Parts: sequence; structure tokens; C-alpha cells
Amino acid sequence: QVQLVESGGGLVQTGGSLRLSCAASGSIFSINGMGWYRQAPGKQRELVAAITSGGSTNYADSVKGRFTISRDNAKNTVYLQMNSLKPEDTAVYYCNAVIDTVVAWGRGYWGKGTLVTVSS
Repeated sequence: QVQLVESGGGLVQTGGSLRLSCAASGSIFSINGMGWYRQAPGKQRELVAAITSGGSTNYADSVKGRFTISRDNAKNTVYLQMNSLKPEDTAVYYCNAVIDTVVAWGRGYWGKGTLVTVSS
């Protein structure tokens, strides 16, 4: 059983910063790619940022230069530092990870999400 637990969401004013964390736990053999997605009300879930096991990153154009994704492999944790937040960043942010366990290889897992609200 694998769990992803996000934390760090909340209410912030325009221009502010938040740091999201997502910790994976359970019978994990290894973690491959990890990423953050978001879903705003009435919109589809979209990729915000992703990071490979080797540390390569990619970002949605809308967050480039403002958000930074990182990971601590020893802690099975991925982070999303969000700066210069805008009202349009308001969404539920979900963590995703592709994880190898003793019973399944390359399976994707999702966290339950953490709400980020940016007030204008």
C-alpha cells in the first residue's frame, strides 16, 4: 500500500509564496517521476511541474520563473515552491508519483490534494 500525502496549502495574497510538500510512504522499492498537478473549479486537471528521478524538471508555461519543483529522494518527498502567486493559481494541487513496489512496477499514485487560494 502506497500513500501520498500533500501539505502546505492555504490562503495567501497576490504576490505571496507557499511551499507544498508531498511525502510518499508504504512498501516502496523506488520512485520514478514525481509531479504536481492542479485543478481549478470548472477546469480540467493540468500539469504544473514534474521532476524525474535524476532531477530533470519541466514546467507549465504559466508557472515558469515563479514555481520551483524539487525532491528529496531520501525522504521520498517532492516539493513545490510557489512564488509571486496570482489569483489564477487558485486550485486544488495534487501530487503524483510513479512508484515501483514489490507487487507493481511503474504504477501512478495520486494524493488527495491540497487547496491553494490566492486572494486579489
